[in-house]
Formats: sequence, C-alpha cells, structure tokens
Amino acid sequence: MSATLAKTIQAADPVLSVRNLTTSFLVDGEWKTVVRDVSFSVAPGETVAIVGESGSGKSVTSLSVMRLLQPDSSRVQGKVMLGGRDLLSLPESEMRKVRGNDIAMIFQEPMTSLNPLFTIGDQISEALLCHSQMSAADARAETIRLLEKVRIPSAASRFDEYPHRFSGGMRQRVMIAMALASKPRLLIADEPTTALDVTIQGQILDLIKTLQEEEGTSVLFITHDMGVVAEVADRTVVMYRGEQVETGATADIFHRGKHPYTRALLSAVPVLGSMKEEAQPLRFPIVDTTTGVSSAPVASRDTVSKERPVLEVKNLTKRFDIRSGLFGRLSGRVHAVENVSFDLAAGETLSLVGESGCGKSTTGRAIMRLIEPDSGSVVADGKDVLALDRKDMREMRKSVQMIFQDPFASLNPRMTVGAAIAEPYLEHGMGSRKQAREVVADMLHRVGLTPDMSSRYPHEFSGGQRQRICIARALVLQPKVIVADESVSALDVSIKAQVINLMLDLQESLNLAFLFISHDMAVVERVSHRVAVMYLGEIVEIGPRSSVFNNPQHEYTRKLMAAVPVPDPNRRGTKHALAVEELKSPIRPVEYKIAPLEYREVGAGHLVAV
Repeated sequence: MSATLAKTIQAADPVLSVRNLTTSFLVDGEWKTVVRDVSFSVAPGETVAIVGESGSGKSVTSLSVMRLLQPDSSRVQGKVMLGGRDLLSLPESEMRKVRGNDIAMIFQEPMTSLNPLFTIGDQISEALLCHSQMSAADARAETIRLLEKVRIPSAASRFDEYPHRFSGGMRQRVMIAMALASKPRLLIADEPTTALDVTIQGQILDLIKTLQEEEGTSVLFITHDMGVVAEVADRTVVMYRGEQVETGATADIFHRGKHPYTRALLSAVPVLGSMKEEAQPLRFPIVDTTTGVSSAPVASRDTVSKERPVLEVKNLTKRFDIRSGLFGRLSGRVHAVENVSFDLAAGETLSLVGESGCGKSTTGRAIMRLIEPDSGSVVADGKDVLALDRKDMREMRKSVQMIFQDPFASLNPRMTVGAAIAEPYLEHGMGSRKQAREVVADMLHRVGLTPDMSSRYPHEFSGGQRQRICIARALVLQPKVIVADESVSALDVSIKAQVINLMLDLQESLNLAFLFISHDMAVVERVSHRVAVMYLGEIVEIGPRSSVFNNPQHEYTRKLMAAVPVPDPNRRGTKHALAVEELKSPIRPVEYKIAPLEYREVGAGHLVAV
C-alpha cells in the first residue's frame, strides 16, 4: 500500500467500528463468555485480519458482527457501528437488509453454503432479486457478469450448472460472486482458503485483492495462516482465548510483535526456501505462549538406512470404473494412479505432494490395500503385499500403519482413547490386557500426553491431541512404515508444528519410515528427505528434497511452489499471477491406453518427466 493511500485510509471514517464486543453462550444454565472486550475498526478500502487458532474467538467475533448467532442461546454486548448505525440495536427485519447488502460474508466451506438443489446462477440471482428491483432477465445478465468477474471460465454456459459440478476453488469463487452481488461496503471472509489446495488458495487471494482494487471494498479477513495474513492484511488483530492480545500494522506485528502468543504463531510458520542450508529435516522452534521463550530448531540426525528399502512400489496402477445408464454400462474410467514407482528406506521421509485429485491419497490407500490396486507390485518389509491372503494381510499391517487426515473420524466416540490404542495390540495378540495397559501408558507418554488421559473420550481432546492419539495407536504395533495422509493439514499452525516435531522425534528414536502425503509445500520442505510430485495420477518429478526445492524442473512443481504464501508483509499486494484453471479431469474413455512417462535425470536421484 502506498503512503498516500495509507494516510487516506487513516483519515477516513471507518466502514466498521467494533467497540468492547463481548459474546457469551448459555451453557448448562450459565452464561459463558467466549469473546471479551474486542475493539477494532475497518477503514474504506482497507483489509484487517483477525488471526488466531481454533477456539480463539475469531469466527464468533465475525458471526457476532453479522448477528448470525442463535438469539436464545447467545448474548452479544458492546457496539458494532456501520454507517452511523449500531447493528446490535437494529430489529431483525432491518438487519436482514444489512446482510448481503451492506455487509457480505464468505464462509470456510462453500459446499455447505451452497444449496445442492439449486443452480449456481439461481442462487446468485436470488441475492440480486432480494436486495434490488431488477427483473429476472437483468438479474441473469448481472449474475453472468459477476461470474466473469470472479474468473469463472465459460460463465454463461455454467449459469445452469449445480454446485457438485464445480471444484472446491470454483465453488469458492461462486461464493465470492454471491457476496459481491449487491456491492457491499464490507466483505467478511472467514477462513475462505483454509480447505483449498495451495494453488487454488493463491488464485482466491489474487481474486480478492483484484476485486478490492476495482470496487474499493473493505475486507475483514479471518484466518489462522500467518502467511496469508502477510500477503493480504494492512492491519492485524491477534486473538488468544477470546481476547484481543495485540493490534497494529501488519509489518509491525511481524517484525516487532510483542505478545508471546504472536511470536509463537510466527515461529510456527514454515517458510518456503528456509531449508537451503539444511541437509536433514528440521524441527520447528516452539515458543512458550506465556513467556515468549523460544526453543532452537533442531535438525534430525541422518537415520536413513542404506540397506534394502522397507517399502518398494513398482508400476502401481488404480482406475475406478464409471457406469451410466439404466443398466450401469461401463462408460469410462478414472485414471487415479498410473504406473507409480518409488521406494522408501528405514528412517526416511518421502513426501507425495500435489493438489486434490492428483492421486496421492489413492496411492497411500492402495499400498495398504484399503482399496485393491489393478496392477503393479508393493513389497513391504520383504513381503509381496498384493499376493497376501486375508490372514497374512492382517500380519503385514503390523509393519505398515496409516494415519488419516481427520483424527475425530478415525476414533470411535464411544470408546475411551486407552481402549482405542490398546485395541490393535490386543487384536493382534501381542500381549495380555495388563501388558496392553502398560503399552498404552508408554505410548501416551511418547506422544506428549499423560497416562491418566487413557480413560477420557475423543471429544474431550483438542484436534492436535486427537492426532497425537492416532499416532500412538499407529505406533502400538511397532510398525516400520507409517503412511501419513494429510495428517497435519487440518491443524492450526502451532499445533501442526508440535505434531510434526513429534513425528520427527519418533522417526529418530524408532527408525520409522514415513510416506508423508500433503499439498503443503512449505511443510513438505521442512520434514522430507525426498519428494515426489504427483499430477493426474503420475509422478512427474522425484528426487532429494534439496534438489527438488532448489532446482525444480517440472512446470507443475514450479507452479506449486509459486503459490505458497510467503510470511513477509513487504510482499503485500503482490499477486501470484497463477492461471485460472481447474485440475484437468483424470476421466478417460474405456479403451484409452496411457503411455508410460519417460524420465530424464537432472541430478543424483533427481528424475523429471519429459
């Protein structure tokens, strides 16, 4: 932002002024305060970020401003001034006119915000017809203009399509078009990019910046990603446990943050390119949120075995049939995984990276035979996995374990965490119930929890703690390989740092091999020994981490790296200049024959598809 524009913003009356906002919820007959005395303002054309981890109160703050909380179980106090009116004192009929007209909101998950029974065009037109006097024909024309504005390809032809026909990134663009329909003065964006792949995130951030420049809209941006904050925000409000702990210009927050929690958030942000001088994976420095004391980052020892790999994958292929018509005729196939080959040594981390739909999770599941591969070979700990019968397969799964993305969905809510961890130990007959209790206590201690927590249920733990429990359950069988499928992508930044440090510690002490499946390039650079980049079911580049990141050869690898948000406020306003396109479809005709990729070697062990 230029100095002249900054002065203009400071001098202008704020679009939104929040003073002493306090929000409470009725819990078991008592009012529990979850947001306490929060104050901030948003000037015309300005972007203000509210940042904090899950449970910090940032989303509740935005819902309080919009008055979207249940009136019978919530209480909002303070002042929320918009254009000289206190929104908290308006009757509901007046507030309905404000929502979508003066203030619009983009939510985190677009699929839950869009009605699957109505077309995209009808849902955007509805917002126009509710807040203006235009005809249906005019509303259709304006909707197509808005879809073009948010860079939806072939906007006119997609007016009558339903939400399920759009990718996640395109659905988020539809939500932005809907929010902008009535030209609101303020746009509230609540974690609008958290669930998106890094390239789609880059496109959405570019889009919001461009629309803000064109329309002069003010933006209240809610996120836990400090890299995103650095790229979009003029000013930043840091929240911790329902309270505002620091407020200021984004550059001041990043370079001269005073509160220990602010420094903790910043220290946990992986910075792409920070590993150039490091030969081994590097743990995150952990900052105490009360004292501000930081631990020094520690590099892992070189534990990679030079013996036979513990996992060998050759020409792995998996396709899914598509059937259509009354009789379920085979009409095509999804080429999810095509001729994928790699190996994994003891003590090594190989990261599979790529966008959603590239086939990386299918590869992990096919290795575990959670889905049956069509062809290829998988050798784990010297055993041919695809040739094993049911009994031998159970035995093999002691050697190869999987950690899934959502720890809550992976744990039985009716089973204590102690029972959940002990279950595979007992099922495989590895010891008595007394021994299982001792093993559970040891595993909980290893993952940074306490043995007395074994009697609690999953809902009594935070997301980070639940993921630690899933890691403990995977370790109880003493595996040699762990397939970690997006195991930290749903976690807040500081919790993510703690879990990754734990995984590196366990790798070093137990000589574990990790197949780390992720779309987060900055995290991948931090934890990997080697990296394989997947695109449309195929590995297009593979090699040592330093070689791939310092000398990316494939166009898709460079695109992934260019889209990573950089936690540097000096880059604010810089656009990623990513082409607006959806990942190409992996659906092919039944008779389609795919030619195997050929590779050239650009360095020691560094191969790229030609």
